[in-house]
Amino acid sequence: MLLRRWIVPALATVLGAGLFTYLGLWQKGKAERVESTIAQYELRAQQPPEIIGPARIDPAQAANARFTVRGRYEPEHQFFVDNRQEAGQAGVHVVTPLRIDQSDVRILINRGWIGWPGGRRVLPEVAVPGGIVEIIGTAQVPSTRESLWTPDRQEAAANLWSRVDLARYAATSGHAVQPVVLLQDSGNANDGLVRHWPAPENRAPMHWSYAYQWFGITAALVAFFGYSMWRSVSRGRARALPAG
Repeated sequence: MLLRRWIVPALATVLGAGLFTYLGLWQKGKAERVESTIAQYELRAQQPPEIIGPARIDPAQAANARFTVRGRYEPEHQFFVDNRQEAGQAGVHVVTPLRIDQSDVRILINRGWIGWPGGRRVLPEVAVPGGIVEIIGTAQVPSTRESLWTPDRQEAAANLWSRVDLARYAATSGHAVQPVVLLQDSGNANDGLVRHWPAPENRAPMHWSYAYQWFGITAALVAFFGYSMWRSVSRGRARALPAG
């Protein structure tokens, strides 16, 4: 009879412990991935820049690595990425395609940030260097996921984009494009654009904290169930003892 009473609480404890353990492992995995990304970023930032040519590079291997590339800018396909903040001011990132030297392959160069000097209704005017240029920067793999919370809004102009979209650029330009965007180094040009590329945010401690909380809740749940069952069994035995 006593055991039957504990079937439902036991099942609830097992399910709860399983769920909380899963959540703890999920947060642990996120923490480890963040730590791996930070370690990779720091390691690759110390390496000398490699050369990007027309051969397609592996985005997973290139992410956060530094590269140098030669080619000619194509100002006719330049666009701006909306809603970029710098020191609390609203502005845009200037992205200009570069035709890699002696090839028909392009790579997108994020040349930096500029505010809205003429107000939001007027797109900034940004000069584009002519001739062969050599760009040095850090490779970034643009996200292909669309946020459910901040869906793409109607863009005010054809060259004002809500995000960097490599597939969209390839479709509109008709050109092959490298699967990364190069964030141009701050000292690589003197054109008034702000090139402030912060390192990936280290949120690993936060995820570890959540993981420990979930594991702690699991341990507390199991301990509470064990203690409650022990007390119930002890009371049952005490009642079953004959009165002295």
